[in-house]
Amino acid sequence: MKWLYDISDFLRRVRREMRFGERSRAPLKLVRLVVMEDVAECEWIARPADIWDKDLPAKVRGENEIHQALMDALGIREALFNLVPQVRYARVKIYRHPGTSSAQVIITGDLSREDEPPPRLSSLVMRAKLCGLRFNLSDLV
Repeated sequence: MKWLYDISDFLRRVRREMRFGERSRAPLKLVRLVVMEDVAECEWIARPADIWDKDLPAKVRGENEIHQALMDALGIREALFNLVPQVRYARVKIYRHPGTSSAQVIITGDLSREDEPPPRLSSLVMRAKLCGLRFNLSDLV
């Protein structure tokens, strides 16, 4: 039963702490969470650009969306590995929000508890890549 409590703690933390993003006030929408022994699969829809960004150039809006999606992925990784200690590996998929196209995967990753980026790494993109996330920035903008 402990693992069930750990998973519910994870879901509550995601709902509470990731309700609003750093660059978008849209809530994070989990699509699927599966936990099997020491492996988890988690999918969610990336947050759309904030409504206040509608007057910004499309490139800046796109950069804000990318930044938010990467921050969310790193936040989910941290919450999953901290709150569910049984999970050693996780597979994540992040879909583009439905307002732009059909369910298009924009970020995927095979994450491992052991893959921890250096603490002083300032580049968000490099931190995400060192954690095991795969994405193509030219496709996202």
